[in-house]
Amino acid sequence: MHKPVVSGGPIVSKVILVGQAPGDKEPVLGRPFAWTAGKTLFKWFEDAIGINEREFRSHIYMAAVCRCFPGKKPAGGDRVPSRDEVTNCADWRDRELEILQPALVIPVGKLGISQFLAADRLDEVIGKQFRVKFARHEFDVIPLPHPSGASPWHRIEPGKALLQRAMKLIARHPAMREIKAATQCERTTAG
Repeated sequence: MHKPVVSGGPIVSKVILVGQAPGDKEPVLGRPFAWTAGKTLFKWFEDAIGINEREFRSHIYMAAVCRCFPGKKPAGGDRVPSRDEVTNCADWRDRELEILQPALVIPVGKLGISQFLAADRLDEVIGKQFRVKFARHEFDVIPLPHPSGASPWHRIEPGKALLQRAMKLIARHPAMREIKAATQCERTTAG
């Protein structure tokens, strides 16, 4: 793993998004989902819920399975963190869940999803809501596919329809509705 640690900052929220690990641009830019995948992710939330990237980052806690860039694969692309690397970072995730006690966790991509649910395929979990007990706390989990440009899953069927179903579930979740209301209030106050 390559330092520095990438963090979404000290956001107190009832919604936590859990990605895989930072890419090579995130340590330079100092925030998670700061590059191409982030643009796609934030567009999903703006289209489905009406919150933009700034609002998302200021109201939703952003975490990752691993907190440092894992490096590149020899054949190209980002390396998936090893089981030992995931285990080494697990205490951070567990403490975050214990401290924030979220109502909703949104794991992104296979590695993020696997921290909360057992599933062999994305179409088994995307577009569904699950109730999970984890780190002595119970919360809802609504998984999303990884928004990577390298993966066509979210751009072709059944992934496209399942992603839309997942975003509708997220938009209807009470914790997300509270965030949406807060952002609308902030817009009214600022305007």
